[in-house]
Amino acid sequence: MPPPVLRKTVDLSGFPDLVVIYLGMRVNRWTGLKTVFGFGPTIAQSVEARPDGLLLHEPLLWSMLPPHVGMRQYWRDFDALERWARSDPHRQWWQQFLRDTGGTGFWHEAYFMRGGMEAVYNDILMEIGFLRFAPAQSAKGPLFSARSRAGRTGESALPPAVTEEDLDR
Repeated sequence: MPPPVLRKTVDLSGFPDLVVIYLGMRVNRWTGLKTVFGFGPTIAQSVEARPDGLLLHEPLLWSMLPPHVGMRQYWRDFDALERWARSDPHRQWWQQFLRDTGGTGFWHEAYFMRGGMEAVYNDILMEIGFLRFAPAQSAKGPLFSARSRAGRTGESALPPAVTEEDLDR
């Protein structure tokens, strides 16, 4: 007779503002392989630096054809995630990516312990995640920043990594 299933759960009461974010990079053109492999060591260094508020980082592989890699991250709260995203090295990566995707597409979906979700998809050619069932909208105006999409009020302590005006140049 097999042993009983070992079932566990977790007490998340110590993490009232937890944010879980899935991020992915999908190869759109074969030249995108170089971009994806180039990000690996840079992301590893960033995680090893232990950014304030990052509780856990897990690499993921969604598919091989087309290559689609990513990560799942658990952040203490939205403010810590946003501070990291608006500072170096993330700010530099994001600026470079939005100037030239290097043959890839990038997306993220964020889920908040206190409720709500938000997502953005950049050059994602095949619908994935929320795009597969929810109406797509242009990520402009009030939907440009994660802060706005998540319904967070107030201003961030740091300027955005990229503005809409930057993309129009």
